[in-house]
Amino acid sequence: MRSELVNWLLAPDNPSVRYFALRDLLDRPAEAQEVISARSTIMRSAPVRAILDSQYPAGCWIKPDRGYSPKYKATVWQLIFLVDLGATRTQSIARACEHVMTTALRADCGLFSAHKHSTGLFPCLNGDLLRALWHFGYRDHPVVRRVLESLAQCILVDGFLCVRNGTQPRTKSTWLPCTWGCVKVLRGFAAIPTEQRSLAVHQAVEQGVAYLLSRDLTRDQHPALVETRSHWLHFGFPLGYGSDLLEALLTLVELDVGLASLRNAETLFRVILEKRDETGRWPLEHALRNTWADFGSEGKPNKWVTLRATKVIGALA
Repeated sequence: MRSELVNWLLAPDNPSVRYFALRDLLDRPAEAQEVISARSTIMRSAPVRAILDSQYPAGCWIKPDRGYSPKYKATVWQLIFLVDLGATRTQSIARACEHVMTTALRADCGLFSAHKHSTGLFPCLNGDLLRALWHFGYRDHPVVRRVLESLAQCILVDGFLCVRNGTQPRTKSTWLPCTWGCVKVLRGFAAIPTEQRSLAVHQAVEQGVAYLLSRDLTRDQHPALVETRSHWLHFGFPLGYGSDLLEALLTLVELDVGLASLRNAETLFRVILEKRDETGRWPLEHALRNTWADFGSEGKPNKWVTLRATKVIGALA
């Protein structure tokens, strides 16, 4: 890595990127003072403050419902974004977690739902919330444990079929698998240490990895019913319910899948490297609309995207 690139990522103006760069790129131990110091400043960073300052006292954002709509200002999205930012649990975040576990769970099936009907049981939503709740210290909560096992069983039975990827939402035979959902589910499972995964979770992880490796990830991956091209090959941060190539490869890294051994590793390496500018930085190519926080301008060098791309490039080399 270029020293100037590392110095740019380590600059104090973005505490989240500084923390992850120290941990993931420079392999600094968690107990190192510089890592502790970087992490302690994340909660005072502009994106975290913007999100938490918009929270209602009851723990929700916008309104006290399941928290999926509107994208991307409702409650579940804030928990997902806060994890990506490396936030640590506070009373405000704890209230948000408790609110989601109380309002978004479909008790009859043990999964989180975007709305009260069965057509809201999205794999991506459950993977993202599982990762968030595990990160914020709810790993032993009965709701989290139930969602973990229910999601694993769902994957073993239905694979990565998604109701939103079917011509008839109430007819499962019309549903098709979704690569975005696969990535989100695997990221959720990756948050659970290997030794704490049940047999069903291990098997679901294996199934998900096999599915991802069966795809040509250098080509646009989007739900089959999406008529226009997605942002799979246009890197963004954060990503919402969609995904992109960088997140998919990061997920494989988190699951200890050796990227350098992939049959198309050289092509993947080239696709990512070609997006780098002359200074060695990657731009934000896709930004979510309607968020509380500002994550950067499209077309401009972006520290979050650069951090992810640098980590993936290192794993592919």
